[in-house]
Amino acid sequence: MFGKSYQRLSQTDPIVPRTPGLFVSTDSYYHKGLSFDYIPNISENDFSDSSQGWLSWICNLIVIFLVHICTFVTFPITGWFVLKTVPNYQRVVVFRLGRVCPPKGPGIVLVLPLIDQWQRVDLRTRAFNIPPCQVHTRDGGLFFVGADIQFRIWNPVLSVVSVQDLNASTRMTAHNALTHSLEKKTVREIQTERVKLGEYLGVDINEMTRPWGLEIDRVELTPGSLLKAPEEGPPGPLDVPPSVPKVEDLTGTLQQLAMHFMSHSFQPQQESSVTFMDEQSGDRQAAATINSIEELLRAVQLVLSETLVNQVGACFQFEISSGEGQHCTYYVDLSQGHGAAGAGSPCLMPDVTLTMCEEDLLAMFQGRLQPFAAYSSGRLQLQGDIQTAMKLEELIKLLRR
Repeated sequence: MFGKSYQRLSQTDPIVPRTPGLFVSTDSYYHKGLSFDYIPNISENDFSDSSQGWLSWICNLIVIFLVHICTFVTFPITGWFVLKTVPNYQRVVVFRLGRVCPPKGPGIVLVLPLIDQWQRVDLRTRAFNIPPCQVHTRDGGLFFVGADIQFRIWNPVLSVVSVQDLNASTRMTAHNALTHSLEKKTVREIQTERVKLGEYLGVDINEMTRPWGLEIDRVELTPGSLLKAPEEGPPGPLDVPPSVPKVEDLTGTLQQLAMHFMSHSFQPQQESSVTFMDEQSGDRQAAATINSIEELLRAVQLVLSETLVNQVGACFQFEISSGEGQHCTYYVDLSQGHGAAGAGSPCLMPDVTLTMCEEDLLAMFQGRLQPFAAYSSGRLQLQGDIQTAMKLEELIKLLRR
């Protein structure tokens, strides 16, 4: 069929014949054995379809030529529909008659009507967080740990063609990689090597996401608590060194002392049961006693002062939704006097309005949820100046003390 004989790979089904994919040439198909046959060859930036027949190629040229003529004839009207402005941080992926084209932009982009389907792709760095989950360590401990991940799209075409829902697939892949990698570590390794484990985890996730056109820039493990101390295993087998001349003659008390010393030397160290070595670990344990918004408001009212008002100088309004579907409004006024906090709307116009659920609000003030991670993942909606909203961390730090 191809003019020469090929030997099929072992993983292929000998009963069902396979045909080359859309962007895979017939000369290299059976040698590479790729499953993503529809992905273009981005290394050479070649988005053409070599498997297209001459009749289909001629029909495509005729249709594209007629659409171009109709577009230019009616240009004053069609100009509002075919011209798209693409900013510098975006690219447009166009499917013309079902076939992918090279990414377009930035600047003015021409999109033909009726035959072009296009999609914008944002190339800026974004972030999301993996919610804290339980991880069973290698030494029998149970750890509560999450991660903050920053990523960006390095190839727009692959991000559209390779996977249907890029965000959901990346989150699931990162969650599975986190649990699988930490299950191979001990409690002490997780506690003392967070930076190194984050780098290794980023490499593992990149191996799975780079074929999707996505690259992980940074992975940072968020502090967690130790739910179960590691098990104290029995001491390992005693490794006795080979016999040494003039030592075999030692008998009695000397041999007993030597065996006693060697047994203590080769006994494995017991794993520590302390939590993450973080300067705010004690603060989080103290703040973890807040279980409702009413208790949080009482704690906020106790720390209000003129010093805090001078540091912040802004009024915050919280739109909180509970699990029962109820919506409540709270405020923290740190713009005048000694400050005020309570339920309802503030007397003045709020500088910043934060919309989130009750669980996320308590988790943010307890330190279990980072404000930046909540804002990046969409769990926190913000109306107002971001720099002013960041001043709320002064109140959070004061509550932890």
